[in-house]
Amino acid sequence: MMKASVDSASVLSDPKSRSCLCSLFVVSSLICGAYFIASAFIDKEYRENRCYPLETAALPEGIIAKTSNLEMQPLWGATPKNKSSNSSLSLLAIAVGINQKEVVNKIVQKFPASDFRVMLFHYDGFVDEWKDLPWSDLAIHVSAANQTKWWFAKRFLHPDIVAEYNYIFLWDEDLGVENFNPKRYLSIVQDEELEISQPALDPVKSAVYHSITARQKGSKVHRRYYKFKGSGRCDDQSSSPPCVGWVEMMAPVFSRAAWQCVWHMIQNDLIHAWGLDIQLGYCSQGDRVKKVGVVDAEYVVHMALPTLGAESGSQNVDNRAKVRLQSSIEMKIFKERWANAVTEDRCWVDPFRLPANQSSR
Repeated sequence: MMKASVDSASVLSDPKSRSCLCSLFVVSSLICGAYFIASAFIDKEYRENRCYPLETAALPEGIIAKTSNLEMQPLWGATPKNKSSNSSLSLLAIAVGINQKEVVNKIVQKFPASDFRVMLFHYDGFVDEWKDLPWSDLAIHVSAANQTKWWFAKRFLHPDIVAEYNYIFLWDEDLGVENFNPKRYLSIVQDEELEISQPALDPVKSAVYHSITARQKGSKVHRRYYKFKGSGRCDDQSSSPPCVGWVEMMAPVFSRAAWQCVWHMIQNDLIHAWGLDIQLGYCSQGDRVKKVGVVDAEYVVHMALPTLGAESGSQNVDNRAKVRLQSSIEMKIFKERWANAVTEDRCWVDPFRLPANQSSR
């Protein structure tokens, strides 16, 4: 015991030993300090970058409301439980003008309020004139003069807003629905595992612009069409639109997952969305040959009525030719943007890219 005390005293009295001990103490202190500072910094970084997005890092997790919906709430009293308890709700959104009020009324009446929410995009400023319809007070009305349904959809159907709806029906207003049942339609879509779809068009009564949309009698669903003559042939080997993986933009129906992708592809300034149809298959959550289809069992009539652009104020001027020209211009712009995006994004891999010696047809 005495020897140990003497050894300790001699070590402390030795200048070199004392210097080493001091240096060790300083180094240890620096390491400990660095550890605690780094721990605090890493914890903060983890909270901001891993736990929550930067914009919500200042909030406790339990208070963060990441999504919303289109359900209307009472000004007072408790929210009725049955209004938000239906987990199978879908959304019907239509761009409408007062001239097609009767047609739109028939469409909406086909969609039961217990299973569907309705949103009308008024492009002509007439809103109050719809109040006499029995379902009008339950619908969401949005008005903006001379805007297309794609303009409305980009601004009011953000995926976080419609996240609670299983399917999004983004329809035109000139559709006859005498032979259409939306609940049976969705049952078929689910059975067939379609992420992007449309009801077939009655080939006799409809204006059919693309053969793949025409109803095939005796069929429940078709995913491709055949063309053996002329340019643009389609056969069993075809693997790209418009032969397969394609629906028209007048009456598309999107699953929740597909819409989350499609919304991001809609260009903010290209309001007619021409050219978007060719690329929809990229949002089909898998193989567009299987996940995109036309439902024959539930079909509609495309009336091809004059709608947006048909009249201009009280002068009754038809601007549809100008609208069509603008649509063509926008399609060219969209194609250029797609091509540039593909070239510039070195991380993106085209899931539908074919070998150089194989034609997509």
